[in-house]
Amino acid sequence: MTDPRILIMGAPGAGKGTQSSRIAETFDVEHVTTGDALRANKDMDISDLGLEYDTPREYMDQGDLVPDEVVNTIVETALIEADGFVLDGYPRNMDQARELAEMTDLDVVLALDVSEDELVDRLTGRRVCEECGTNFHVDFDPPATDGVCDECGGELVQRDDDTEETVKDRLRVYHANTEPVIEFYEEQGQLERIDGELTPDEVWADVKATIDREASS
Repeated sequence: MTDPRILIMGAPGAGKGTQSSRIAETFDVEHVTTGDALRANKDMDISDLGLEYDTPREYMDQGDLVPDEVVNTIVETALIEADGFVLDGYPRNMDQARELAEMTDLDVVLALDVSEDELVDRLTGRRVCEECGTNFHVDFDPPATDGVCDECGGELVQRDDDTEETVKDRLRVYHANTEPVIEFYEEQGQLERIDGELTPDEVWADVKATIDREASS
């Protein structure tokens, strides 16, 4: 199997980042995320799109949402430059899914299934060191001393976007915008569902076996 083209989907907290990193390393493909792609191409000339700003940086500096047209262009550039890839965080809505279909053919589409209660527990339990940025989790990866970073001794805090209210808002947006995309791939017969509530190693075993099977068929 050479250079598979993989899409991984799932709600915030489902484990996409962890599994994407292992996919990229094991199958020697690019890990393409919208965040990384935007940061890498923030000075791209997008003046031909006729939008308010001429570079992605200007949207980011203003704190504005980067328009779909810009995200589409940047993702397409990243995919063209990659021999194989695992795409994480795109498409987020049906318009982006239709754009992606024009950009490339996918070998494998994965969805990590995790219940809402489990997602809330995972996301609200995260704690971040104010000094060095190291991540911990009150249940799954606690520090040796409660509230204190193992790495530098800094104070561990809960970020604003990890509070229960904010997490539930993020999940509502996901259900409204991205779940229809998963249903679209399922209706097309492309979707492979993975139980995301297993341990990370067990999830990885299922992910790797699915990619091995689907990308070589």
